[in-house]
Amino acid sequence: MKTLVTAIQKGGQGKTFATCHLALDFKERGLRVAVADLDVQGNASYTLSNYKSGIKASQLFRASPDTLMSYFSPSTDRTLCLIEGDPGLADIEGLMNVGEAASQLKINLKALSEFFDVLLIDTPPSLGVIMSSAVLVSDFMLSPLEMEAYSLQGFQKMVTVINNLRKLNPSLKFLGMVPNKVDGRKPRHVQNLSTLRNSYPDLMVPFAIGLRDSIAQALGEKMAVWEVKKTAARIASHEVRALAQYVIEKMEIEQ
Repeated sequence: MKTLVTAIQKGGQGKTFATCHLALDFKERGLRVAVADLDVQGNASYTLSNYKSGIKASQLFRASPDTLMSYFSPSTDRTLCLIEGDPGLADIEGLMNVGEAASQLKINLKALSEFFDVLLIDTPPSLGVIMSSAVLVSDFMLSPLEMEAYSLQGFQKMVTVINNLRKLNPSLKFLGMVPNKVDGRKPRHVQNLSTLRNSYPDLMVPFAIGLRDSIAQALGEKMAVWEVKKTAARIASHEVRALAQYVIEKMEIEQ
């Protein structure tokens, strides 16, 4: 099982959009996909609520491997399984330190690895115990980012965090920053995107996701954007499929 964490130190950047759409795309490719929603807000859990496994995300930090494995039987459909965000995640920040949380999370993910090909982790928007531990146990990391000034500041902080955490997890591969909700009609978006590409050429994916209402509609209606019956959704679908293909190739996932 290969693990991808979607993380950045700011809310509203598109972590949940990326996590959910990658999960739905991978499912269509025939992969066995698990999604761990580690954000107490539970937005990914809302969009993927049709795929609940019965496991709560806080159990990844508190339950035993045997307990988690008991949720799966030979007849369990594992094409896509949601490990649901729950209020118990809030307790993790106060009761565990990063080392303890990462250690328990790693043990439990190893137990689940026999059931899935890919695990996608959605994280909270702040650098705390949960986000840090998720990055420490992951193989790959992706960071969506809007093209606003505050978002750029958040990414600059995240670059420092990535460098620090990679010292503790040297095997972590950063797949890149994904420019998200880019409005080509806004000069500041164009300028900010250009600035990022010039400042961090090795940290940027070679494409962008535009500002598309159909993506928000899809998340709200618990479906992938390519299922939205609108002409405008076609461009968004093409962009999202390109993101999924990029991630598949970078993670070297066999299909």
